[in-house]
Amino acid sequence: MIDDWTTLAGESPASLATGAELIARWSEPHRRYHTLDHLSAVLAAVSQLAEPAGDLAAVRLAAWFHDAVYDGRPGWDEERSAQLAQSRLRGCGVPASRVSEVARLVRLTAAHDTLTAGDRNGAVLCDADLAVLGRPGYDDYAARIRQEYAHVPDDLFRMGRAEVLRRLLAVPRLYRTERARELWEERARANMSGELAALTGMRD
Repeated sequence: MIDDWTTLAGESPASLATGAELIARWSEPHRRYHTLDHLSAVLAAVSQLAEPAGDLAAVRLAAWFHDAVYDGRPGWDEERSAQLAQSRLRGCGVPASRVSEVARLVRLTAAHDTLTAGDRNGAVLCDADLAVLGRPGYDDYAARIRQEYAHVPDDLFRMGRAEVLRRLLAVPRLYRTERARELWEERARANMSGELAALTGMRD
């Protein structure tokens, strides 16, 4: 994956060091879903959805950083990841305006339903991050999320996870880009509804 990073961020010593650090972070042993496979999938989805983005390089950089810090602490992880992006990208020669945009985009992934209308970069990144919801392998994804929260008792996990799913299902459109809606909206809603029913014991 380092080639993907250097294509984006260059081959300066700082860029190479940052790329190696990011790969090491995404490879941490406590991760089960938020791994290099997830990063690769998000980057691939960004490429699928790229057309609306106003600054595609910023979106791709944000994908690299969006779960670079992952301790299973929603909100805190994204904030620390955004701070990491601000710290590292300056040394890689990324313009200050783009660094700010990357950090903003990373923070957006803490709560996808806060995305505002007209945020084209945010729409591409958030849709790419949520692409897993509408792709094959949803059950494996859900199981890996549970593994990452193995320290949380079952009843508390079910309550928290159910709340996340209800919030996502409540929005009129899960995906903000037209292409993502075409590709994943229907399947994602079916997948999440099935998981929610299983969590709450309300299967038909």
